[in-house]
Amino acid sequence: MVSRFHILAGIAAIAAPQFVFAGTYSLPAGCEAYVTIQSRGCTVTHHFTCASDPEGHQRRVDLSDQEMLYLSMIDYETQWVQSYSPIANDHEVLLPGAKDPASFTELLENGVETYDFSTQSSQMGVLRFIGEDRLTGETVTIDGVDLLQTEYWAQFVTEAGEVSEFGGREFIHPEWRIFISGTRTWTADGEETSYDGSPVEFDFPGDPGFLSDVAKYDCGGTVSKAQR
Repeated sequence: MVSRFHILAGIAAIAAPQFVFAGTYSLPAGCEAYVTIQSRGCTVTHHFTCASDPEGHQRRVDLSDQEMLYLSMIDYETQWVQSYSPIANDHEVLLPGAKDPASFTELLENGVETYDFSTQSSQMGVLRFIGEDRLTGETVTIDGVDLLQTEYWAQFVTEAGEVSEFGGREFIHPEWRIFISGTRTWTADGEETSYDGSPVEFDFPGDPGFLSDVAKYDCGGTVSKAQR
């Protein structure tokens, strides 16, 4: 579901803390990371769980080589429960009553899953997301980690009826129950933009790069677009 564009209770818990680059990212109290992913597009991502969250929920934080980019929380089915973009100062929460809730289980069982749900953005109002994820049947091994490749298409519609479309290929890890960014083509206002946020390195507890707070690839002034 598009690398995770993103209950309603506890939004303050995911808001960005004061953050200073110091070599290692400090997780909130009661939280534990299980993998750090260095990706193209000048992004390093930490996936972690917190004891205070509902069962099956997990969080992620994206950093560049200069700043924090994105925080999010998903549930067991990878629904975008809530997210925060410090750059845009935008909080977003999942609205109840989805016509077609996202389902990671459905994707694994059937090889395809559709979704149609809405979120409330503090900057953009209500946004409707409609799309499809499909397994390609290919397994890709990156830095010793086996990932299932997906292809997707999606669109989001604003309250004013403006439509943006995007699609591409990304990856899932069945046991971790997460989507991992890949390639994306985004069309908005008649302009098309391509982006590659594919993973390059995976670091686990005990590895030198685990919880690194600085992205390594495609930086040097590059602004990451991995979030959203």
